[in-house]
Amino acid sequence: MSDQPDLRGASGASALTEGLAIAWDAVTANKVRSALTILGVAVGVSVVMAIAALVTGIRTSVMSAFESAGPNNFIVTRIDFTAIQISDGSDRPPWWNRPEIEPEEARRIGALPTVSDALYLFDFQVDLAFESQRLDEIMGRGFSAGWPAYTPGTFLAGRDFTPAEVNQNRAVVVLSSGLAENLFGQRDPVGRVIRVPNDFRGTQESFTVIGVFEPEENIFSSAFQNFAIFPWTAAVRRLRQSSWQAQILVVPRDSVSPARAQDDVIAAMRGMRGLGPSEENNFAVMASAQILELFNRLTAVFFLVILLLASAGLLVGGVGVVGIMLISVTERTREVGVRKAVGATRREILWQFLVESSFLTSFGAAVGMAVGFGLAIAVAAFTPLPAEIPVWAVVVALVMAALTGMLFGLLPAYRASRLQPVAALRHE
Repeated sequence: MSDQPDLRGASGASALTEGLAIAWDAVTANKVRSALTILGVAVGVSVVMAIAALVTGIRTSVMSAFESAGPNNFIVTRIDFTAIQISDGSDRPPWWNRPEIEPEEARRIGALPTVSDALYLFDFQVDLAFESQRLDEIMGRGFSAGWPAYTPGTFLAGRDFTPAEVNQNRAVVVLSSGLAENLFGQRDPVGRVIRVPNDFRGTQESFTVIGVFEPEENIFSSAFQNFAIFPWTAAVRRLRQSSWQAQILVVPRDSVSPARAQDDVIAAMRGMRGLGPSEENNFAVMASAQILELFNRLTAVFFLVILLLASAGLLVGGVGVVGIMLISVTERTREVGVRKAVGATRREILWQFLVESSFLTSFGAAVGMAVGFGLAIAVAAFTPLPAEIPVWAVVVALVMAALTGMLFGLLPAYRASRLQPVAALRHE
């Protein structure tokens, strides 16, 4: 007679304890088969955990960046980046005929009673040279004065340009700390003159460095370490840079709601552009919440795809469960016959094998979670991402693993529960 624990008449908690004990004996008795099954589940779960940590870290970093720049701020732009752009069959995108955002529009928006500040800005690429050294395709930005208040970071040396310097088209520039180090090494950059090639004129413009700015470390800082910020007037008039993608960063007053400020800005823009009541806006107003919503949609799709791919690991583990449990049923047919002969019901036999299969996959999930936690710690240690595994990912991983075990263990468990006691006792 088998020395396995008896499940006859056991309560729910007692049956679970007995089932786990039997499952552990089965796992230790078949180490190689169990290890292969556990490995398949662990791979799938560890991928899910690692991706969940990565996505959560990216989202946290992005939200932190928006919070630092002002969560209530919004931008007025020519293009609505949150809308899906569908081609109309021509070579140009649908927004091509929209008018550019003008500096005068920024000035008039800044004068609204519900607006605290309105900064005009646009991005471009520029080449920079100092002495015999030249750096190509550096990110440049034309900006109004006052941009540091809405750009996370600090000045290591020097200062920002003033409104007077912007209005007077002064040849001054603020460099990022990484760019300043590449150009000047350990020398003090403030007061030095860099050359900016003007391809339109075929000449070079000279700009005086007045400040060195170090951006706050976040998900974007590593990708944009080298940049130069010019007064927008100098970027347009001296460097002949295009402002076709110009934007207006709008900062609402603290005493008004962002929604009211947005309504006032939309009304002002429509009035400046002479749009009638039935005409659509030929500009876009995007708040931080809209951009975050777009980001959440993109990351949700990305995570869903990765989750489906990672499910292949659970599928492999599930197939392994079917194989190992069918072998287990065959090897323990006589044990099942003994248990049924002394009164064990079909439901108790079914429960025993389901608990055993769920134990295998849950053990694999635990191993996968340990690996996933290790990967999350590595990401947080070696990247600027605050990678952390959310609680929902742990719950999902455990539930998926347990369901995988029960689903793929159902056939072997059903087969065991259908065995006839006399035939099972005669099995060799």
